[in-house]
Amino acid sequence: MDTTIQPHREPNYAPYQKELFLLSQKGSHPDFSTRPDKLEQLAKETLSKGGWLYASCNAGIGWTDRANREGEYPLPHDRWRIIPRMLVDTTARDTTTELFGHKINAPIAFAPIGINKIYHPLGELNAAKVASELNIPYCLSTAGSQPIEDVARVNGDGPRFFQLYCPHDEELEDSLLQRAWDSGFDVCIMTLDTWQLAWRHEDIANSNYAFYRGIGAEIGLTDPVFQKRIKEAGLDPGNQEDMQKIGEKWIDNVWHGKAHTWEKIPKLIQKWKKISNGRPFLLKGIQHPDDARKAVEAGCDGIVVSNHAGRQVDGAVGSLEVLPEIVEAVGDKCTILFDSGVRTAADVFKALALGAKAVLVGRLYVFGMGIAGEAGVRHVMKSLLAEFDILLNCAGVNRVQDINKSHLRYVEGIGGLSGTL
Repeated sequence: MDTTIQPHREPNYAPYQKELFLLSQKGSHPDFSTRPDKLEQLAKETLSKGGWLYASCNAGIGWTDRANREGEYPLPHDRWRIIPRMLVDTTARDTTTELFGHKINAPIAFAPIGINKIYHPLGELNAAKVASELNIPYCLSTAGSQPIEDVARVNGDGPRFFQLYCPHDEELEDSLLQRAWDSGFDVCIMTLDTWQLAWRHEDIANSNYAFYRGIGAEIGLTDPVFQKRIKEAGLDPGNQEDMQKIGEKWIDNVWHGKAHTWEKIPKLIQKWKKISNGRPFLLKGIQHPDDARKAVEAGCDGIVVSNHAGRQVDGAVGSLEVLPEIVEAVGDKCTILFDSGVRTAADVFKALALGAKAVLVGRLYVFGMGIAGEAGVRHVMKSLLAEFDILLNCAGVNRVQDINKSHLRYVEGIGGLSGTL
C-alpha cells in the first residue's frame, strides 16, 4: 500500500512569507512589523489617546494581563514548550478544521471586541470583511459600533458568531438575538465576566468612555426595542446632547452592573435554540472546572476559557493556567475555545495542544486596524495564519487534529523568557 502523503493542501498560508520577501525586488517592504511588541508600540503611536487607552487598559495594575503573557513570572505560555519532530513529510499539511458545522481555514477566530470605531472610522466592518476573505469566524460584540445587519453584509458567506452581553430588559434581549439570527450569526456566545466594567485606572483618570460621549451605540440605535426605549425617555438621536444620553443609556443596558445567575442560563439557551433552530450556545469567561461543569449541566454546547484578556479581574489566573484542568473536567462533553493573551502562532499551537478546539484573537487585529484599517487587519491576520502554517511545517505536524499534549513539555521553576510579547 502506498502511504506517501500527497502534496495537495488548501489553504496555503506559508507563501505569504515569500510574497513579503519579494517586495524587496520592487524596492519595498511591508508597511509595518507584526512582531507583537512592535505592533503594539506602533498602534500606541497611531491611535488617538482615547483609542489607545481603551485598547490597552486592563483591570487594576494589569497583573492578570501579565499572567496571560509575560515570562518574568512562572507563567503558562512560557512554561509550555513545543517539542519539534524531525523528518516528517509535511508537504500535505492542513490547517483546516471544523467548528460548529463550519469548515474553517484555521482554528483561529476573531474575538468579540466592542466599539471598533474608536480605532478606525469603519470599525467592525474592517475585521468582518477580512474574516470572510480568510474563512475564519468573526464574532461581533453586543458593544460593537456598527449595526448587526451591516456587519453581516460585509461578512458575506463567512462564518459569524454573536457575542451577547445580556441585558436585563428581556424584550431587548429577544430583539438582539432575533436580529443576530436573521443576519446569519448562527452561534451565540454569552460573555459572563463583564456585566460590570472593571476598575481601569487610566481610562478612569481620563474619563475615557466613548459611549458616554455618544460614540458606539449603533447596535442600539438600529434596534426597534431600544428605539422605543429612546422615545419613551424623550431622547432625540438627531440632537448631539441627547446622543450622549443615548450612548449612556445603551451601554448601561449592556454593562448594567447587575449580575445574572446560573438560573438564567437554561432559559436563555432554550430561547436561542428556538430562535436558531438548535444552533450552538456557549458561555465565555469560564476559569474554573466547576463552572465548566455547571455550563455543561445547564445545556451549553461549548465554553470559552477566558479572563477577558486581563481586563476584568486583577490578580487572577492566566487563562492557559486553567485550560488543562477545564479540558480534563469537560473536554469530552463540550467544545472548548480559548481566549486571552494570544499573540503568536506558538500561543495558538499550545492552546490547541492542551485541548482547545480553536483560539480567539483580539488585540492583535485591533492594533492592525488602528494602524492601517482593513489593510492592517488583513496583514496582521494573514501573518498570524502564515506563521501558524510555517510552525506546523517546522515542528513536524501535518494536521491541526494531530496537535496534542505530546507536542509540549512543561518546564518547572521560574526562569522563563523575558519580554512582553
